[in-house]
Amino acid sequence: MTSRETHDEIVLASDPVDLELAKVPTATGPPSPPKDSDPFLVAFDQPYDAENPQDWPAGRKWMVTDVLSATGFNRIMVSTIMAPALTTIAQEFNMNSTESAMSLSIYLLATAFGPLFIGPLSEIYGRQVILHTSNVWFLIWNIVCGFAPNKGVLIAARFLAGFGASAIYALAGGVLGDIWRPEQRGRSLGVYLLIPLLAAAVGPIIGGFMAARTTWRWMFWSTSIFQAAMIFVAFFSFDESFGALILRRRAQRLRKETGDNRYYTLSERQDGNRSTIAVLSRTLSRPVRLLIFHPIIQISALQSGFGYGLLYIVLSTFSELWTKQYGQSVEISGLHYIACSLGEVAASQIGGTLMDYLYKRQSARSPTPESRIPLLFPSMIISWIGLVLYGWTAEYRVHWFVVDVGVFVMLFGMQLAGMPMTAYVIDAYPEHTTSAMAAQQFVRSLLAFLFPLFAPSMYQALGYGWSNCIIALGSITIAVPLPLFIWKYGAKLRAKASSTY
Repeated sequence: MTSRETHDEIVLASDPVDLELAKVPTATGPPSPPKDSDPFLVAFDQPYDAENPQDWPAGRKWMVTDVLSATGFNRIMVSTIMAPALTTIAQEFNMNSTESAMSLSIYLLATAFGPLFIGPLSEIYGRQVILHTSNVWFLIWNIVCGFAPNKGVLIAARFLAGFGASAIYALAGGVLGDIWRPEQRGRSLGVYLLIPLLAAAVGPIIGGFMAARTTWRWMFWSTSIFQAAMIFVAFFSFDESFGALILRRRAQRLRKETGDNRYYTLSERQDGNRSTIAVLSRTLSRPVRLLIFHPIIQISALQSGFGYGLLYIVLSTFSELWTKQYGQSVEISGLHYIACSLGEVAASQIGGTLMDYLYKRQSARSPTPESRIPLLFPSMIISWIGLVLYGWTAEYRVHWFVVDVGVFVMLFGMQLAGMPMTAYVIDAYPEHTTSAMAAQQFVRSLLAFLFPLFAPSMYQALGYGWSNCIIALGSITIAVPLPLFIWKYGAKLRAKASSTY
């Protein structure tokens, strides 16, 4: 056992503060009815239950988190790996500029719609079966991309692969919410994000070298080999973490062993006598209802979606900046993506620690989900500074190192702002985290799909300096009032919106 695991075992098993936190309701939702008040209510034992994912040993929690992280790495890498090879692919398949851009960005379009179905299904059938199914689905269609005989097959297979890959966007928040307590949210998010954030840089770097030295098809064949290995690892190490499903299985076992059908769980009572079709209909429509009726989801989705769109503007135009403005080769241009990932990785590690520190400082005052919001404001200022620095240094072709510093600062601020917003959604929707994350991801992926479509024309017409200034101005008009609104009215909105779950 590593020192990290040993430390967490001690904290989780023997720290009286953690044991007390396990006994009382957190800010993430209403307390469950006392188990003693109804002998037939099947709930987790307090203060400790070995089957409760939040009471799992730390090593088991980190195993599940690491599997999610590695899965996210491959799926995000596939979204960007073909960027340096777009010119080569377009020539082979006789694609125009729109079709070429579509072959890259349609993957993101799929990640907008996939979570709307995948997230809710995980609240019925559990996280485990959905992860395994999506892994196999993604593998099949990623292999098809590698053997695509024409542009139509490539674009269609990219969409279907993205649909399977999108499961990670809904599942990650749900699983982390299943197994980690609110005071551990920052660190768990930081560890989960560490590997996937590297994918944004690794993808274009690998893609650049493959595009120059071998066939572009190896981009898909190599990631498919990695995905097959991940399926094998996940099958033996990813345990079911959805508490409601674990309790339903316990209730079914009790009813079978005792012959007494009065045993029930809270989720079964909420479903009542609804038919399977009615339950599926209500569950599958939940992300859409959250997006339509919940201002919290609308605001958080727009806030994070704008940042996600900016990220993909950078990812989709960065290689072209170095090849056209600075005259560098495709392989060397891909190395600059390291600055993007380093900024995000640094923010994820600093931000995770900072989030937990600020949360624990407020423990005596019963922190609410809204206590995550203040960290957004300094983060946004940092991202604006980086955005403007990147734009004007690129405009005047300042030394490449200064441009990379600007991108590093920009991505650092964006990631630092994104983490507390993700934690806020997890805290605010503990019972339906995957549906809430799916609703948020729909807007994020849609903006990430749309923003790169106009970015090249904007940079060509206005230049990098003024274009980034306009983007920063637009970001200010969105990023300042929306978090302030949530900070002030979030608690009231959460109390009023529960009926639309």
